[in-house]
Amino acid sequence: MAGLLVLRPDLDWSAGGGLFYWTVDFLADRLSDPEAVAYLREISRENLGSLWLAELPPGARAQAVELLRDQLVPAGDRDLPGGEGKAAVLDRLRELADMAGRLG
Repeated sequence: MAGLLVLRPDLDWSAGGGLFYWTVDFLADRLSDPEAVAYLREISRENLGSLWLAELPPGARAQAVELLRDQLVPAGDRDLPGGEGKAAVLDRLRELADMAGRLG
């Protein structure tokens, strides 16, 4: 099942379920806002399939954008398993990081 991360209404990223939930967990592990972390954990635990950044509190939303922009790809390179498909996965993460870069 694919997941959808909506950065803003006209800018979204979709990925296979495994990569989507890895990305949600990446954010949950790093955000400092407990309410946002609980929301992200629920998305992951319940396999809800979408994350709208607008639903995060403003400070957490800004932190999430920064994390996606600056730390997502290095974390994926470090933490995701290697193999033939890793380059393609990192390209998908770069796509999301670039989208986040358009937000600020």
